[in-house]
Amino acid sequence: MTGKVYLVGAGPGDAKLITIRAADLLKKADVVLYDRLVSKSILLLAKSAKKVYVGRAVGDDAGHQNSTNSIMLQYSKTHKNIVRLKGGDPMIFGRGGEEAEFLKSHRIRYEFVPGITSGIGSATYAGIPLTHRRYSSSVVFVTGHEDPTKKSESVKWRNLARSADTIVIMMGLSRIGIICRQLESGGMKKDTPVAVISDGTTKKQKMITGTISDIAKKSKSQKMTAPANIIIGRVVSLSGELAWR
Repeated sequence: MTGKVYLVGAGPGDAKLITIRAADLLKKADVVLYDRLVSKSILLLAKSAKKVYVGRAVGDDAGHQNSTNSIMLQYSKTHKNIVRLKGGDPMIFGRGGEEAEFLKSHRIRYEFVPGITSGIGSATYAGIPLTHRRYSSSVVFVTGHEDPTKKSESVKWRNLARSADTIVIMMGLSRIGIICRQLESGGMKKDTPVAVISDGTTKKQKMITGTISDIAKKSKSQKMTAPANIIIGRVVSLSGELAWR
């Protein structure tokens, strides 16, 4: 193979949050394979590159990934610098590990370039510190939407209720009611603060707050939409004091 694939994190939405390394690679790229949530402003950095959309349609998991793998293989044979551009960080629910396994199995050179994951970016822009010496000494990142081919969920929500001070749930808006009920059944207090943040770090960012007992109802009434992150824990209550945008 003549090419090298760079598995690059585009950050959480605000184009100004992209790393210098990522920006440099985009400027030198021959081909950019980008996902649905990548900012158009970031794509403008790749002025001379061929841009190929490989975003996943809802409900298309295995087929989409196989197609993306084939495209990476195809371009690595004919181009030198291929940027696989992913929203957030490629190693945080971005399938970066899976794609690297595929590339390695075909003897294609690759490199990881971290990005700010949306779970961190959206919280920070909302004035929510995921850790705080008085309120939170631990934080866990969890997907709210697991691989549909699994026979059972691997996330043990009831156990998680008492395991971490702050819980960040990504891709879980459609299941927020089920998740909160399971956390409550695991011993989490009904008045535990919750924030739902959609379109984090962008001009369209919207946040609502509540508790695990009422946040599902509020999300529906306020018509919250994906992409969204759910943050659960006492640190959510600091948003009113620390919000800066």
